[in-house]
Amino acid sequence: MSAHQPALRRVSAVVALAIVGLACGVTVVSPQNDTARQPERTMMVEEQLRARDITSPRVLDAMREVPRHLFVPEAQQAAAYGDYPLPIGHDQTISQPYIVAFMTQALELAPEHRVLEIGTGSGYQAAVLSLLAKDVYTIEIVAPLAERARATLSRLGYANVHVRTGNGYLGWPEHAPFDRIMVTAAPDEVPPALVQQLKVGGLMAIPVGTTTQELRILRRTATGTETLRTLPVRFVPMTGKPK
Repeated sequence: MSAHQPALRRVSAVVALAIVGLACGVTVVSPQNDTARQPERTMMVEEQLRARDITSPRVLDAMREVPRHLFVPEAQQAAAYGDYPLPIGHDQTISQPYIVAFMTQALELAPEHRVLEIGTGSGYQAAVLSLLAKDVYTIEIVAPLAERARATLSRLGYANVHVRTGNGYLGWPEHAPFDRIMVTAAPDEVPPALVQQLKVGGLMAIPVGTTTQELRILRRTATGTETLRTLPVRFVPMTGKPK
């Protein structure tokens, strides 16, 4: 499969929506303001990502393409391309662009990969992943956020992202095993169900801890996991841990 196929799928979906809209006499703008803030995205990529340790051309291209401002509340859109997290409601945040890019690059995604994301939030990280992988399965425990992310991703044409409202601790066993897993909320320990749903040899990016957290990049082995690298981070806590 071509490395650009997910992006082409996105464009095709948007074109299809436009055709339907015209047939029904409805004006369709696709996607709204998608290129209006391209210079800000380019600056974000050059100053916040490339100037640091984000070197993957595919990751840089995806970060340059996805309209981050359309994944945050309107009141936050002016600050969408700053190098910091932003509130998205329900005591949740969208991660700063650098962390999104760092975690994405660490997963070493290939076009044929199937990815599980825990913590959909606004849907922005899932959109970035969708341009780099075959399919993205993303779970959000906060129902209003899941509904909003699903609507945003659909409106913008990210057709290879599948959103579920549910408990991320349990993963998505119906579609396991996954080539890669990304977790964007911090549990106090790595959930066993997620390890079981990761292919042997697959990679997981997960923040772990309570007061002090570290981002761990893990590889599943035949006997468990091995930690490849760590980074101090601060994420919202992961909720829904089974008792």
